[in-house]
Amino acid sequence: MNKQTKGVLKMTVINEKFIINTQGHTDIIDVTKNVQNAVYRHSLQNASVLVYVAGSTVSITNIEFEPGVLVDLPEAFERMAPIGMEYHHDETWHDGNGYAHVRAAIVGNSTMIPLIDGALQLGTWQQIVLIDFDNKPRTRTLHVQIVY
Repeated sequence: MNKQTKGVLKMTVINEKFIINTQGHTDIIDVTKNVQNAVYRHSLQNASVLVYVAGSTVSITNIEFEPGVLVDLPEAFERMAPIGMEYHHDETWHDGNGYAHVRAAIVGNSTMIPLIDGALQLGTWQQIVLIDFDNKPRTRTLHVQIVY
């Protein structure tokens, strides 16, 4: 419920977070249930839900989490930003994950989903996924910010 005070609309913000351990190497993990749990525990009807992951080699997006897409998507990333290519980032840091930074920048690190009448507005075949592009396993913190 938004509050109106002297002509100023006041929004309420709820912050939740959870941890996901990844394998790296374009690891695609369905985090839809984690996000739903974070949102639904508050019994809200209408809100904007931001899902964000901090890091420059990791992304959040929405896909159909099914076996074909789980093959197609990494293959597409390999065509766009191949692992074996030389990257200026690697010349600077010598960590071999320049491709991971490029891939993560293309996809982005957040997604916004409306909550309407108590339900996240995801399509029938749409899930929220974390994609860890780094070249090693990582522990990632996902933030869920609910504004209403």
